[in-house]
Amino acid sequence: MSSTHIKPPLRSLQVFEAAARCGTFTAAGEELGITQSGVSRQVSDLEAILGVDLFVRNGARLSVTPAGERLAIQLADAFARTWSAVADAKRSEQIVTLSMLPSVAARWFAPRLGSFMSHNPEIDLRITASRHLVNFTSDGVDAAIRYSPGPTGNLEVTKLGTETILPVCSPDYAQKHGLKTPEDMQHATLLCGDIPEDWPAWFKAAKCQQPPNMGPRLGDDAAILQAAVEHQGVALGRSLLVADDIAAGRLMAPFDISLDASYAYWFVRPKTSAPSEAMIAVKAWLIDQFCKM
Repeated sequence: MSSTHIKPPLRSLQVFEAAARCGTFTAAGEELGITQSGVSRQVSDLEAILGVDLFVRNGARLSVTPAGERLAIQLADAFARTWSAVADAKRSEQIVTLSMLPSVAARWFAPRLGSFMSHNPEIDLRITASRHLVNFTSDGVDAAIRYSPGPTGNLEVTKLGTETILPVCSPDYAQKHGLKTPEDMQHATLLCGDIPEDWPAWFKAAKCQQPPNMGPRLGDDAAILQAAVEHQGVALGRSLLVADDIAAGRLMAPFDISLDASYAYWFVRPKTSAPSEAMIAVKAWLIDQFCKM
């Protein structure tokens, strides 16, 4: 077979480009981690395959021929684009897009963002907050934290944790309205949400006979809890979402009476692809955080 039909090895092209750029075989060898003689041999083999001289050798002195210069310029551009593509591929493996409810993102995840970043500085975590079930294929989402009785579909499912539902309000509100017994709640503003556990169920658990007077309904848990922080009434708080506010003194639980939530938190992702190392790390971090609750 004619040498003109032989494709030169990629390694020979890489060695030649380094030699042309560095100016000496010795410098190219140091960059590539091979000997000076190894560089010389690779270049000679490439010249034999191409049938052209790429360097003019004058003792220890070395200069690139016009043909070599043209090849070196094109190879430098090609390698630059190649290494850029490799870097992009590595970066994409470090990107994880995670979906969750707006209330979970605002009241639970956001305060822990710094912890995640300090433990996983190499991961590019992107949060999308939505009250709707995402489509993993069309929405470009890799995984989700779902709050439900139990996810269905062709999903990899890991239970993260459960919670309780309990009345919460600001300390000032509890003091102002004298909330000392469950019966005192008859005179409070009851903030209503859309979770299955509602005020009638809590009043039944508290063994209160008189039905409560319902207050304003706010569909989003983050809005309900913010209203409670701002002394606007008493909310039925999900324990995961109110833990930080209670610890900081922004909210309090005036009564030790709670309901078991019928929903739980689940980590879900499609079964159609193997998880990346970044995805595995995100899942492990979430499991650890829920274990601390």
